[in-house]
Amino acid sequence: MWASKAGAALLAAAAITLAGCGQGAGPRASGGATPPSPGAPAATSTGAPASPPGGVTGPGGSPAALEGAYERVINRVLPSIVQITTGNGLGSGIVYDRNGHIITNAHVVGESERFEVTLATGGAPRTARLVDSFEMGDLAVIKVDDPAGLTPAVLGDSSKLRVGQIVLAMGNPLGLSGSVTEGIVSALGRTVSEPSNGGSPGATIAGAIQTSASINPGNSGGALVNLAGEVIGVPTLTAVNPELGNAPAPGIGFAIPSNTAKDVATQIIRDGRVTNTRRAALGVAVRTVIDMSGRAAGVGIVRVLRDSGAQKAGIRPGDVIVSVDGTPTPTTQDLAEVLATLRPGDEAKVEVRRSDGSTATVAVTLDELPGG
Repeated sequence: MWASKAGAALLAAAAITLAGCGQGAGPRASGGATPPSPGAPAATSTGAPASPPGGVTGPGGSPAALEGAYERVINRVLPSIVQITTGNGLGSGIVYDRNGHIITNAHVVGESERFEVTLATGGAPRTARLVDSFEMGDLAVIKVDDPAGLTPAVLGDSSKLRVGQIVLAMGNPLGLSGSVTEGIVSALGRTVSEPSNGGSPGATIAGAIQTSASINPGNSGGALVNLAGEVIGVPTLTAVNPELGNAPAPGIGFAIPSNTAKDVATQIIRDGRVTNTRRAALGVAVRTVIDMSGRAAGVGIVRVLRDSGAQKAGIRPGDVIVSVDGTPTPTTQDLAEVLATLRPGDEAKVEVRRSDGSTATVAVTLDELPGG
């Protein structure tokens, strides 16, 4: 016997009712903080992602040379990192173009449509408006009303990143504007989930960059930068340890790859919304179901979209998805994380439990998850 867990049905595959991920340490949104006064320098740059300026390539370079490389990157990039203030707190953003478009996280903008943007170089706050928010990918674009003097950042090719590269996180952690922390690329290709609370939309991010650079509340929407002065990621999440009362887990943060951010921003600026999510979908509305012991026991099908891959494969309302391609899916978050690793057009083996208690495994050709 099964019982439905309270919560809104989630449309078209993704189920963005998400919490932490991993074994004992799950990411959380590094969102708002109380804004103090801004100030400090900034910039843009070009160059090969793997080669720091000044010829510093690692341990062989002198400490002074590495320090100089840090200073040059910070002086070039920090002017492109802004502080975004909403009615509920603040976050960071990256100047995308000279027309005033700024990339940030969806959980930074929340439900606000008007903002104040303060440049790292100082000056009076400028008004800005929301262009659109892509909540399922936790990205948004806002536009400053007066773009005069904005310095666009250079967004690098995140596909060229390598584990071990030195990176700098720039933003406004805890409202301390123009702050910079350093670390390395710890891992690539992570699939991480963020919570859906406190203004955070909840999202599953595929291909996330894991970094040891410190990411704190207020860093969200800022920049993860390589030593060539290119933005290669958007800091979004920091891990927490449930065993320590959800205290931050030092040295474990996650950033959305710059290639993803560029793709989303381009679509929003050009079309006013994301028209191609590049994300896989089953074509169903779902919710987590629990068994009689109160444990999550699968993803219940609330509705099947007409002509969707799920409908064509014979999935019906009342079915419970228990695995996809052999990976168990006890919750909607687990389902979202599996689907985030797949692409539209892929064929997935979906195991379902029928209402009569029987099980079946069906092949579903995945659809594209609708955008905004």
